[in-house]
Amino acid sequence: MAKTSSNKKEKLSDKLFFKQKNCWESIDVKTEKEVEELASSYKQFLNNGKTERECADYISGVLAKNGFINIDTKTKIKLTPGMKIYQNIRGKSVIAAVIGKKPATEGCNILGAHIDSPRLDLKQNPLYEDSELALFDTHYYGGIKKYQWTTIPLSMHGVFINEAGKKTTIRIGEEPGDPVFTVTDLLPHLAKEQMEKKASVVVEGEDLDILAGSRPYNDKDEKEKVKLLLLDLLNKKYGITEKDFTSAEIEFVPAFKASDVGFDRSLIGSYGHDDRCCAWPALQAIIAIANGKAAPGKTLVCYFSDKEETGSAGNTGARSLNFENFLAMLNSGSEIDLKLCFSHSSMLSADVNAAFDPTYAGVFDKKNSSYIGKGIVLEKYTGSGGKSGASDANAEYVAKVQAILNKNKVQWQCGELGKVDKGGGGTIALYAANLGMDVLDCGVPVLSMHSPFEVISKIDLYMTYKGYVAFLNEA
Repeated sequence: MAKTSSNKKEKLSDKLFFKQKNCWESIDVKTEKEVEELASSYKQFLNNGKTERECADYISGVLAKNGFINIDTKTKIKLTPGMKIYQNIRGKSVIAAVIGKKPATEGCNILGAHIDSPRLDLKQNPLYEDSELALFDTHYYGGIKKYQWTTIPLSMHGVFINEAGKKTTIRIGEEPGDPVFTVTDLLPHLAKEQMEKKASVVVEGEDLDILAGSRPYNDKDEKEKVKLLLLDLLNKKYGITEKDFTSAEIEFVPAFKASDVGFDRSLIGSYGHDDRCCAWPALQAIIAIANGKAAPGKTLVCYFSDKEETGSAGNTGARSLNFENFLAMLNSGSEIDLKLCFSHSSMLSADVNAAFDPTYAGVFDKKNSSYIGKGIVLEKYTGSGGKSGASDANAEYVAKVQAILNKNKVQWQCGELGKVDKGGGGTIALYAANLGMDVLDCGVPVLSMHSPFEVISKIDLYMTYKGYVAFLNEA
């Protein structure tokens, strides 16, 4: 066999190998400015949208400012090409659309993200006093490492609804001078038995009680003086009583703000990246196209769903009929038209992927992991074990999405959620796939996922935005 030169070998490997550079290496000054602008607006979104309700309000406000019409405020509406519409579903999820020139029966281009994140929810009868301390009893929401939620500052968010339907919004711990809350932990000197437990039970779910106060009410005859003082303060400021907690939705989330991470400020650390780091670029993508001069070819849809972290159930989750009802409105109203719309539609399940972490390399398949700084992640399947709970996108659709990204010079990478038998997870992809759509998970790689302080790269956020724009623009 004839020998080949090293130069020829290098050229052949460049042609045949699948290699991805760090995205920072190929951007210019103009692009870097765009990266920082997107990151800045995203951090503002994170700080103002720490719950699904706050995200839905914020997204609705941004849509309204960009000319989107709230269809719930209109009795009759005629959909015409270029029209921008949205629907806020019970204050906890949002669907937006830009009407295309083609009929919806030819399919829509859809982005589906979720805006809920792991947190601590109050139980219905949460406030109690023990040893002259007032505490809130909680039930954690979504998949968390429970020990990560102790000894960090927490803020209180949510709504109280009285019997007359009056809504009182609570947001304590986010503004300068606000008090914060915390879950206490045991000091190392007394934690010998605790430290011998498995990490999953070092802190039990029932022990995630939030410290709320310690000052007694000035009434010598009252037994629960600390609890009474807290209720008195809440009643004077918000007009609520203890009974109002039974119908309230109160969530506790990390009180700290989104921050740049690292000397080079290339990363963003925050609570709630999963999945708001996909929701925000999806929102910006549909707005960028909606504000163009011409109506898109196909109708464009962005779905910002709730309840994904607990299985997408409930009447604001992706398994509800809300999404189908919205798409039905885009069609003539006949069942066959709706089914044609489903079968001809293309969707990106805009959700995050676990970025390779060298500190915990043993749980990752390095060849099939996503990496910080290498662009938007395509995840053909999720699920666990033998792909249980996965939609598993077909090869034709994966190749189509890759072609769209390549054509628009958007750097992408593949990713899985760790080694085959090490874990797994799911997204909303399978619920859309069940309707007959082509669906592929596609989003931002995240370090420390589901922790109170997750980390992403600004350049991956930007590549995700560019990828979503390219996908929505596809005729």
